[in-house]
Amino acid sequence: MDFRSVIRSIPDYPKTGIIFRDITTLLGHPRAFRRAVDEMVQPYAGVRIDKVAGIEARGFILGGAVAHQLSVGFVPVRKKGKLPWQVIGEDYALEYGTDRVEIHTDAVKHGDHILLVDDLIATGGTCFAAIKLLERAGGKVIGCSFVIDLPDLGGAEKIRVLGKEVKTLVSFEGH
Repeated sequence: MDFRSVIRSIPDYPKTGIIFRDITTLLGHPRAFRRAVDEMVQPYAGVRIDKVAGIEARGFILGGAVAHQLSVGFVPVRKKGKLPWQVIGEDYALEYGTDRVEIHTDAVKHGDHILLVDDLIATGGTCFAAIKLLERAGGKVIGCSFVIDLPDLGGAEKIRVLGKEVKTLVSFEGH
């Protein structure tokens, strides 16, 4: 499957000079969606995984499907203020300012092996923060899986330097 053919590229969104890689077209294509989930699951068949963590928002869709296929629980990694119960969080830097990701305090048990899932890895800031958060909660992130890598932005390499395995299905040059 050529995933490039089912991912929409939108120039100058959210600002001039950026090409937004939109996976909603992949999600709407039954064979491509199934294939993407299958390819995200395959490297972890037979590997101990207790939970899949998905980063808001498209990571929820993919992560939920991956968790279902692996027959494990799902942990939503949400933006600040979106979870209704007690949370722990991790701040991370943006181009201008900071943001925060959070999980419920009881979402991860000590020693849980976690697969982290999102649609895209760019600079790696959100993924880096999610890894730190999940591991501070007692989990061990054993891998990170994405549909898209933007290698020119260096995020996948930043995560590999942490000693984490990074799997992607397709790469797009530029940002």
